[in-house]
Amino acid sequence: MGREKYLIAVAAGKGLRMGGELPKQFVELEGRAILHRTIESFVDACPDIKVVTVLNPDWVSYWKEYCYSHAMVVRQRFVPGGITRFHSVRNALEVIPDGASVAVHDGVRPFVSKTLISRLFDLAEEHPAVVPVMPCTDTLKKLGKEDGNLVSLHEDVDRSLLYGAQTPQIFHSEVLRKAYCQPFDQLFTDDASVVERSGVDICYVDGEKLNFKITTPEDMKMASALLSAGMV
Repeated sequence: MGREKYLIAVAAGKGLRMGGELPKQFVELEGRAILHRTIESFVDACPDIKVVTVLNPDWVSYWKEYCYSHAMVVRQRFVPGGITRFHSVRNALEVIPDGASVAVHDGVRPFVSKTLISRLFDLAEEHPAVVPVMPCTDTLKKLGKEDGNLVSLHEDVDRSLLYGAQTPQIFHSEVLRKAYCQPFDQLFTDDASVVERSGVDICYVDGEKLNFKITTPEDMKMASALLSAGMV
């Protein structure tokens, strides 16, 4: 039968780097909000998934009206965001039972594929924590600041050992809840870092290049181009 599937769509950010009046998760791409596309990716992959959408309380009414006007019939449970992403996820976990597999996903990663979502949930039947990653391909420089200028620290960085973490990150709900009982730490930059700190091993797997996070106007241009070209 398998574990019940949940999605925590983290969409409480203000999206300041995008500019404009709307937070980036509500900006439309080809007639649909980024968050709309993100949630639909999971529903298409797992029709029985239960969706918990984390929003800034000031924008809940806007999102409800958007869903109505765009005939978005996905049933969602709304949870208020916290002062950080850590606190937002912890709030969402209050409405999720033990015994489930929980996908925590950035609301502004709309191009995650059904294949990746299904593969991660399948792996989560055996592993309590599954995280997709992509290898770093750029040449990396370790730099510091001196009088406002970037200066080399003269330390080599082996990029073959470095990977960028993506979402969705999928966990057994009881494992994630226990991890989030820890006090907040600024080093908790994603859910994997919280769970690893609690002593749980992560199963890392290959992610997808097109599963990127839309945070800047340049990202929006690339997302629009990919849609226009039929690549996503």
